[in-house]
Amino acid sequence: MTDIASISPRDKAEILAQALPYIRQFHGKTMVIKYGGNAMTDPELQADFAEDVVLLKLVGINPVVVHGGGPQIEAALKRLGKAGTFVQGMRVTDSETMEVVEWVLAGEVQQDIVGLINQAGGKAVGLTGRDGGLIRARKLQLPDRDDPSVFHDVGHVGDIVSIDPSVVKALQDDQFIPVISPLGFGDQNESYNINADVVAGKLATVLKAEKLVLLTNTPGVLNKAGELLTDLSAREIDALFADGTISGGMLPKIEGALDAAKSGVNSVHIIDGRVPHAMLLEILTDQAFGTMIRSD
Repeated sequence: MTDIASISPRDKAEILAQALPYIRQFHGKTMVIKYGGNAMTDPELQADFAEDVVLLKLVGINPVVVHGGGPQIEAALKRLGKAGTFVQGMRVTDSETMEVVEWVLAGEVQQDIVGLINQAGGKAVGLTGRDGGLIRARKLQLPDRDDPSVFHDVGHVGDIVSIDPSVVKALQDDQFIPVISPLGFGDQNESYNINADVVAGKLATVLKAEKLVLLTNTPGVLNKAGELLTDLSAREIDALFADGTISGGMLPKIEGALDAAKSGVNSVHIIDGRVPHAMLLEILTDQAFGTMIRSD
């Protein structure tokens, strides 16, 4: 990595000047950031992420963070002697697992992120889907990918019915940075575990976000030869689904991204959270990081 002290003052000024058109373009705009993968578990990358979010807020961009917590949930279940099971990239969530999911996401992971952002000089506030009636959900009926007439029961996994963004907007207007756990509630006040990529995509649509940024532990969407696909259209993605290039945990991620792109979010970026400050590089420089998804 380049030592910043070795960069001349003139070059530093040049770097800052290059960010100016992007700061001007995105000033006052909302960006929904899905935070997950390795970026969540490496302390140095955690600090970089928090600094990036605070910097975006300070230059007049409105970041909204939606976090996952797969590795942390897996570790907690392991301590209880439970193994996590998945169907088509979705975690099967029985009642006991649901309790663990709520405790880990809203109690542990969310508060860690809030603390990191506050430590970096921001003002973060943690929310779940219950706060302000943010995420209303129902039990997910998961159709089989090969036979749509067959449905998988994945337990307390939710399908989003509606998102009421008023609590998020109120916090944004008051200079706060919302940090949202992907937990929804049903008609009987029951809890639902919702895929964080899906929540981020729907929230970006409802907030009419300028960008949806998904931090992952891959460089982006790769073809079968392992090469990065930097720019994809909806049609190209359909072909990647059909030939099995996109599978497993990437399925809900790409589906959520595609829905957002088709629903008015200007651009969706799947970027490598293992690269320090990848988010700033993606948003405030000419450098393309990861995969951009277009609606056409």
